[in-house]
Amino acid sequence: MAAEEPQKQSDRLPFEPARKRQKPPKAQASATQETKAQPNRKLTKREKEEIAIPKVVSSRMARRMAAFAGIPTFFGVSTFFVSYIVVSNGWLRLPPIAVLMVSMGCFGLGVLGITYGILSASWDEDRIGGIWGGQEFQTNWGRMVEAWRANRQKNV
Repeated sequence: MAAEEPQKQSDRLPFEPARKRQKPPKAQASATQETKAQPNRKLTKREKEEIAIPKVVSSRMARRMAAFAGIPTFFGVSTFFVSYIVVSNGWLRLPPIAVLMVSMGCFGLGVLGITYGILSASWDEDRIGGIWGGQEFQTNWGRMVEAWRANRQKNV
């Protein structure tokens, strides 16, 4: 395997640590030693700040999640009320499975909206990004796939 190249500054996220933390060496268990789980060491304030998502980015993600997940979820809940009013007034006969499928579809879109809300937000503190976040979604999805592949390579 080739040695890993250090990440370029432009490839790195603004809140991503510049250096990789070293994993503690694995303790060798022997028949004479007791194997006790050591408590995780506490991170220092500086280490926490290095790995934390900046407030402006997390607020941007939360607003997008509220919009992209909240609107479909609102429609999923309102489906029950609207269908009740329509059926109880005799305006239309709705099969219960239709109401169920429409509400489940809206709730499913709400779940997808959570993921899209996070990935469509600009992870750069200084850049707001587009209204729909298509470009940011492509960039962040690419970063996520690269991280999965790197992790799979490392574990093989």
